[in-house]
Amino acid sequence: MKKARVPAGNIDQYIARFPPDVQAVLAKVRLTIRQAAPTAQEKVAYGIPTFILNGNLVHFGAFQKHLGFYPTSSGIAKFQPELSAYKSARGSVQFPFDKLIPYPLIARIVKFRVRESLKKAR
Repeated sequence: MKKARVPAGNIDQYIARFPPDVQAVLAKVRLTIRQAAPTAQEKVAYGIPTFILNGNLVHFGAFQKHLGFYPTSSGIAKFQPELSAYKSARGSVQFPFDKLIPYPLIARIVKFRVRESLKKAR
């Protein structure tokens, strides 16, 4: 019987579970989000890294062949033309590991989500 994986307690533990090449992507995504949302708090929610600012801001996670990025449905809708090259759903997008990760686009989406979150808090 296979042992169940213990959930990561923090983002560092989450990232450490992956091979070095995936760790590098996850660390850069984390830094990209941190720079775009410097006042957001970090935690692990739903088993994946999460940034909080007046509620959930964005989530991200590594899967076998892609990086999952979850900026809510409004983040996907706002950037749909730029995200159309990627597999996406209502509140998520998949960035394949075998292609360049669009870090500048991730930063712009996070900044949009920060503006939304601050507006909602007013």
